[in-house]
Amino acid sequence: MAQKSASIEFLYGLNPAFECIRAGRRDIQEAFVNEKTATSSRFRTLARLLEERGIKRTLTDKGRLHQLCGSSEHQNVVLKVSKYPYVSNEVCLTHDRVLLLDNVEDPHNVGAILRSAEVFGFHHILLPTKGVPEVYPSVSKVSAGAVEFLNIARDCNAATYCQKAIEAGYTVAALEAKGNVELDEFAKDVPTPLLLVIGGEDRGVGQFILNNASAVLAIPQSGKINSLNASVAASLTLYALRKS
Repeated sequence: MAQKSASIEFLYGLNPAFECIRAGRRDIQEAFVNEKTATSSRFRTLARLLEERGIKRTLTDKGRLHQLCGSSEHQNVVLKVSKYPYVSNEVCLTHDRVLLLDNVEDPHNVGAILRSAEVFGFHHILLPTKGVPEVYPSVSKVSAGAVEFLNIARDCNAATYCQKAIEAGYTVAALEAKGNVELDEFAKDVPTPLLLVIGGEDRGVGQFILNNASAVLAIPQSGKINSLNASVAASLTLYALRKS
């Protein structure tokens, strides 16, 4: 029984619910919906989608939803689903734009970065087995469900990912506040295939990756504070290096 319990999780939030159903990559066992919002427009749309997919819908109350997912940010819907479907790093390292997160410890930042990655065409993501959160329901919620359309690997440490990418012919570019290549200049002629590495706010990109990167990128700044939030810096970089 414990093993079965570990294979499921409770995904919450309206956008994550819609995107999980549309993507069709997870087994959805049941949808729990607040009975007081079930007749509103978006929830009627959700009900039709659940019916089309043959997914059981259970009406309940807000307290039960909170109990299921452990969060008050459920937006009146919780899905009982299989765990996030990771892919192997080999799947990711056959594409021309790959993103590696290194030491990004805050789940909110991870979710926000993954949302920007999906929007700007970095659909293949490498998450280290340590130092970066898994794709928890909280990460999915912040990503607005974008994780359902990404191929995410979580099977190596950051240095190993970097080494594998170099061996596969990737140019490695790391974002660092004290980088020696301005992002604007690098974006004028983006190499392919590219592994972009984004670090966390506290520890940043690891030294092994910085030593082996072809370019260490910096975002030009003119303000008085010396850094950007990790997810904001990532969004600016992903936009600049998006595939045209």
